[in-house]
Amino acid sequence: MLNISGLNQFYGQSHILWDLDLEIEPASCTCIMGRNGVGKTTLLKCIMGILPTRSGSMRFGETELSTLATEQRARIGIGYVPQGREIFSQLSVEENLRIGLAARSDGTKEVPGFIYELFPVLQEMLGRRGGDLSGGQQQQLAIGRALAIDPKILILDEPNEGIQPNIVKQIGDVITHLVSDKKLTVVIVEQKLGFARRVGQYFHLMEKGRAMASGSIDQLSDDLVGKHLSV
Repeated sequence: MLNISGLNQFYGQSHILWDLDLEIEPASCTCIMGRNGVGKTTLLKCIMGILPTRSGSMRFGETELSTLATEQRARIGIGYVPQGREIFSQLSVEENLRIGLAARSDGTKEVPGFIYELFPVLQEMLGRRGGDLSGGQQQQLAIGRALAIDPKILILDEPNEGIQPNIVKQIGDVITHLVSDKKLTVVIVEQKLGFARRVGQYFHLMEKGRAMASGSIDQLSDDLVGKHLSV
């Protein structure tokens, strides 16, 4: 589904991602994990084309991503929920959701009904401004907007940051449903070990911009946690 090979990225003279290799299996949930500052968000921004890369390959199916602009990556089916959500606070819930429709290849003009089934609160608050929602509701809106593009892969950057526990559980249930029932591929940058073990099938551990370990989630041992995640 997504294959990254030899990826290098720099901020000025600072080398952030080092010859990174990473493969995402289709119809699975993969958790990208590591301590703060190891390059996880940078990696996601490179996949989306928000940040340039110096060298390496990122292939989405048969398509090389490095030559595509961010909006083109959305049109071929990459949905992205950034850290901090970045919804449009002055637009209504419905207007935020409709923004995602512009990237669809099928020309659909209506927000898919399954989004409201996943997040009923969005239908209840269609006319409310995005900035008036709680943090958890804004996260649901951000995920709904990404789903509105009809993605083949959904990328989430710390979707549970600052979110109340009941909505964290709901987001976990939604991810599990999307993977198991809709066969969507999901990639999550996640700090919470319990959540990762609940929703993930695979993991990749990063350290100082390098991929240090990967495998099925049941291979995420206490030794690896202690070495790469414990503070």
